[in-house]
Amino acid sequence: MASASQHEAEISCDDFTFFQQILTNLRTIDDRVVHSLNTSIPTQSFAEKVDAASRCSDLFKELSEAHKHRDGIIKKCITLKSATVSQLKQRKQQEPDNIDLMSQIRKEQYALRHIQSELNVEEVINDRSMTIFQERCRQHFRPPPS
Repeated sequence: MASASQHEAEISCDDFTFFQQILTNLRTIDDRVVHSLNTSIPTQSFAEKVDAASRCSDLFKELSEAHKHRDGIIKKCITLKSATVSQLKQRKQQEPDNIDLMSQIRKEQYALRHIQSELNVEEVINDRSMTIFQERCRQHFRPPPS
């Protein structure tokens, strides 16, 4: 599996389908949070055999890093797309009759809105993962205040 820095180097803000695919791959930790908790945090009958606090702490760190990394990728692409839209609008002021330029502006604005919508998706995924995490780990681990 590719590391986070490899994904960041590969990320292309120009191809939304590829951008979504990378985010989907990076979200596997959130998709598997229930499985991770079930396999690492034992039921009461096996509680003495496992250091649940350590496992919860490790999982919290993994989740937090994944959330921060994905948020950074999304915001980076928003910044890049916003700059592209701004540059195109400036060119449009210099070339008001350029129809192709207006079409390109609309295309970039559309892409920007799609990337911005990923922030909402990310918020839902993060909230869901942290809710599940809290339900299973609250007796063993208390996350530091954010």
